[in-house]
Amino acid sequence: MRYNSRGWILTCLVCCLIILPAFPAFANLDLDSLPPQDIMMVKTLLKRLAPLIKQRETENPLATLTFDELYAPLNAKEAQFLRNFQGLDAKALNVKIPFRGIATGKEPLMKIAGQRVRYINIQNGATHELGVQYLPEHVYEKYKDMMAAMQKDIGKQLLIESGYRSSAYQLYLFVFYLKNHGYSIRETVKFVALPGYSEHGAPAHQAVDFINVLGINGENNAKEFEDLPEYHWLMSHAGEFGFVLSYPKMDPSGITFEPWHWRFDERQ
Repeated sequence: MRYNSRGWILTCLVCCLIILPAFPAFANLDLDSLPPQDIMMVKTLLKRLAPLIKQRETENPLATLTFDELYAPLNAKEAQFLRNFQGLDAKALNVKIPFRGIATGKEPLMKIAGQRVRYINIQNGATHELGVQYLPEHVYEKYKDMMAAMQKDIGKQLLIESGYRSSAYQLYLFVFYLKNHGYSIRETVKFVALPGYSEHGAPAHQAVDFINVLGINGENNAKEFEDLPEYHWLMSHAGEFGFVLSYPKMDPSGITFEPWHWRFDERQ
């Protein structure tokens, strides 16, 4: 809450009445279903951020977006609204995955570019280049070792569709994907991690989302990725290179099964 219970003094009440209209009551977000005025604010926020996102997609990868950059295009009301999402109480949302820390977008990382996929529905053998990705150097080296072994064993490799992701970008994604889950914060958090809780923003436990060379990533149908020989190889050998399946079936964290999402854990 923005105002405390000490407002019994008349002057404080008067101040509150004066200040309140400048900041609509967004602080108590409805976790189950955002009301129409908040949904409208989400749409306004995304529209305001659209030029920044487009520019970052073409000139400077979104994965390293900072909080200063994210908030820069917003006015005071919009910034306060976004901060309410940044400050969501994970415990109130029954989030069971551990807090991983805030990823600033300024950590030392390896740049990964030039990955190409050939989507099954594209004709004439045309390929598409994946966006630039980033990983901590030691994780990237282990990934390359693992892919060399996979190539030797089954003649296939997996590409990195998503690696490091800053907490600011994670916040943007959380707000962006609210629409896919009926503007329910409680439902969205089952599919999109809160800032600070994503393994993509935890270099010490860095997550990698894999995609195969034909563009199969499991995003819309997890079984498609689960059926890949590449996935079966990972299940048998990924641990040899320090990679762990983060969210298996019936995971106690409550996160849905993600066969494409693996994290690096040096303890393996």
